[in-house]
Amino acid sequence: MANDNYQYRECGLDNVYLLNGFTVKQTKHGESVTIHDMDGLHRVIGSYLVRERKTLSGREIRFLRHELGLSQKTLGRWLEKSGQTIARWEKGEVNVDGPADRLLRVLYELHTAGSRSVKRLLRELAEMDNHVDESVQFEETGKGWKLHIAA
Repeated sequence: MANDNYQYRECGLDNVYLLNGFTVKQTKHGESVTIHDMDGLHRVIGSYLVRERKTLSGREIRFLRHELGLSQKTLGRWLEKSGQTIARWEKGEVNVDGPADRLLRVLYELHTAGSRSVKRLLRELAEMDNHVDESVQFEETGKGWKLHIAA
């Protein structure tokens, strides 16, 4: 470890170095590194990636997708792409298009803000193509207007 920095390749990104927040131990199997508050570190890495002004790389897309807990197929459905397209982005075979890049950033920001309804909303949006209603009913309640769900 040069200069006592640690290149944190385990996150899937080659350009992440830790100045501190880790412990190195020698074991009978070799050197072992423990990262302190890994969840916090991943949140900071993700926030950096979504605020960076360049198009996301394949490895960065994979990192964000893993942090969101999504499969390639699910992320593809949410971005109106195939799972194969997501795989090709992640392998660096093709570049992500602008709208998908921006939407992935927004999804990550909403996820880290603790918006639990994001996954539900995206699931509903992904299913919109499969469900077409001829008429939609709304009703006024004591708490305002809402969509009427037929029994």
